[in-house]
Amino acid sequence: MSTEDVKQDSTNGTLGPFSKDYASSLDAADSLAHFRSNFYIPTVTDLKRPTLATPPDEGTAQPCTYLCGNSLGLQPVRTAEVVNAFLTQWRTKAVTGHFVDHTDSPLPPFVDIDDHAAKLMAPLVGALEAEVAVMGSLTANLHFLMSSFYRPSRKGEGRWKILLEGKAFPSDHYAVESQIVHHGLDPAEAMVLLEPTDPRYPILPTEQILETINQHASELALILLPGVQFYTGQYFDIQRITSHAHSHGILIGWDLAHAVGNVDVRLHDWDVDFAAWCSYKYLNSGPGAMAGIFVNEKYGKVDAEGSTPKFWPRLSGWWGDDKSTRFQMTNKFVPRPGAKGYQLSNPSALDLAAVVASLQIFNETSMADLRQKSLRLTTYLEQLLDALALKKPGLFDMVTPRDPSERGAQLSIRLAPGLLDSVLENLEHAGIIVDERKPDVIRVAPAPLYNSFLDVFRFCHVLEAALDKSSAASKS
Repeated sequence: MSTEDVKQDSTNGTLGPFSKDYASSLDAADSLAHFRSNFYIPTVTDLKRPTLATPPDEGTAQPCTYLCGNSLGLQPVRTAEVVNAFLTQWRTKAVTGHFVDHTDSPLPPFVDIDDHAAKLMAPLVGALEAEVAVMGSLTANLHFLMSSFYRPSRKGEGRWKILLEGKAFPSDHYAVESQIVHHGLDPAEAMVLLEPTDPRYPILPTEQILETINQHASELALILLPGVQFYTGQYFDIQRITSHAHSHGILIGWDLAHAVGNVDVRLHDWDVDFAAWCSYKYLNSGPGAMAGIFVNEKYGKVDAEGSTPKFWPRLSGWWGDDKSTRFQMTNKFVPRPGAKGYQLSNPSALDLAAVVASLQIFNETSMADLRQKSLRLTTYLEQLLDALALKKPGLFDMVTPRDPSERGAQLSIRLAPGLLDSVLENLEHAGIIVDERKPDVIRVAPAPLYNSFLDVFRFCHVLEAALDKSSAASKS
């Protein structure tokens, strides 16, 4: 849905788009609105209370307006049930819980729980089940994947450089830099950095990315880019950029931390080489929860014929070993086919229980439907912000692309100098939860699984008051 569509909807009806009743009418027409009840939404009192326990006389409190799923997703209601099932399984079965199936459990035996999570994860990233593994953490997984896909030649001989954005998330930058050093190369020479042409609006147009690939094609051993940029919210054209990299014979990987559970990615169809993501943002699995990887099926093939199996090189661990012979302890590594052959250690079943609980919800709908709702939410948010900007000129602008196809759920709002701390304080006092990126940006991310059009309306209403208070205070 475009901005014009929303404007047309609002002018055709009897309710104006800047009314609470209009926002309520959008929620009433939302076929995904029922998913909101699958999540715990903290109350304003919860956020301010210095204890976890709720006093018996506290009474009913107003839910906060939570627009921070791009940083940490809300807890699904069913998470406690699934985690408790794991605890019961561990308590009552001990080691036999690795292998015993239970008819009344939402979880498989411990030894199979990672496969179960991968099966639920695959539809969210548009992948074959065999192309996905749920394992480790995001940066560790990027290291594991780069150890497999970044195999540079010697400096000045063939391909040895990595292309990434100059404003990459710090952990990605550190990972790439350390991989380069690990190969005895100098990051100052081996890193090709994509920089925005206008630092004030730090968007990286697809044409600029393609042209940079053209300029350095003969030396690039790898490209690593974000699916959705953490600061601006820009959604990169993964399909087109991947195809262009491959036309030059360059391997390309994607950090999908801000994309998975947010936009409708199709990694298999787009022929992506590899990708990695976390599961605590839009995937709502809890702080630091088990992450995921995608490895294109062509790199997961295993030829077990002969005395020495042939497979794409990678760091190896026993959980990636052939599942049928894993416990024979032969010390002869034969990887499982697909991404699961990239696993290393026995994963935390406790951690995976929380991941499974959230993925169950996603599998009750589709990323295509969630993406359509997300487009409606962000278009409505954009419309309200544009109207507010006309009323409050010079107090804020937006650094996220205006084209809905070039952004995910997040809109990044840049405030006038000196307003950030005061605006955030006023928002938080009113129970509005967003996050900040110094020195002047707030990131607002209505997540379609649990956010409503009323959430968007209330945010803009409170933001207007916060801007008034903050700008007046800055002038006094």
